[in-house]
Amino acid sequence: MELRELETFRAVVESGGMNRAATRLNRAQSSITARIRQLESSLGVSLFEHEGRRLRLTAAGDVLVGYTDRLLALADETRAAVRRDKVCGRLRLGTMESVAASRLPRPLAGFHQQHPEISVELQTAHSRELLARLQAGTLDVAIVSDEVDDERFASVPWHVEELVLVAAAGDAVRDPRRMAGGTLLVLGGNGCAYRRRFEQWLQSLRVVPARELEFASYHAILTAAASGVGVGLIPRSVLDIYSQRDAVSVHKVPARIARVRTAVVTLRGRHVPALTRLVDSLRRDLVSSRQGSRKNRVAHAH
Repeated sequence: MELRELETFRAVVESGGMNRAATRLNRAQSSITARIRQLESSLGVSLFEHEGRRLRLTAAGDVLVGYTDRLLALADETRAAVRRDKVCGRLRLGTMESVAASRLPRPLAGFHQQHPEISVELQTAHSRELLARLQAGTLDVAIVSDEVDDERFASVPWHVEELVLVAAAGDAVRDPRRMAGGTLLVLGGNGCAYRRRFEQWLQSLRVVPARELEFASYHAILTAAASGVGVGLIPRSVLDIYSQRDAVSVHKVPARIARVRTAVVTLRGRHVPALTRLVDSLRRDLVSSRQGSRKNRVAHAH
């Protein structure tokens, strides 16, 4: 199956016959007929059937119409990208809600400025769901928590998140045993790695809360914590962009609970220029963030 055969097939469909397609493409009718037969032979199906003096698409031909449009559009896109020496296309990026709110805005803004021809479709979900979508092919790349030990995926380390406890201002929860009989504020769903870490930590301490309230976002958890509803465990990066920071008290937790690595994950062996550009951009953002942190520490030291 060649692009010229597909172009001929589309011309026949749009023109309504071999003669008109030949006129449209400025070729002999025999040439048009030969290309259609070659295409049918390579696919092993008949694409047209005669209905009197008219041609009608078979069921297989009808299916091919949609694929023909997509394949020829992709071919045009490829030619344009090569001629411009630029990369274009669409990427489906999946990430956790906390990362979408705190870490992604800056690198995505820079990426869009540098590669305006590449559109990024953003999806948010828990880490487990993101990996499932990546495996199913509905995502091109995902940012997840914890290290991914699976041969199906290629993983690039990204930021290390610090989890902290948040409660109402003036509410001291340095001793986690004080959370017994209280209310935990958690992100909805069982696939949240931070929620799972919070629950396992309290179980190891034999601390039993009275209830768990589920929320759709960390901003909602912070608002509930500030109102005295309960205690939540959230990434410090999300806290840093919270506009009412003074309304909550913040408490550190043991390093084994607090430190969570995030990673940029793709399917192993998948090489797409636009995807490579995005992963490289996220890597550069990590380096830039580390350099900025070092400069801040030096400035505070002086």
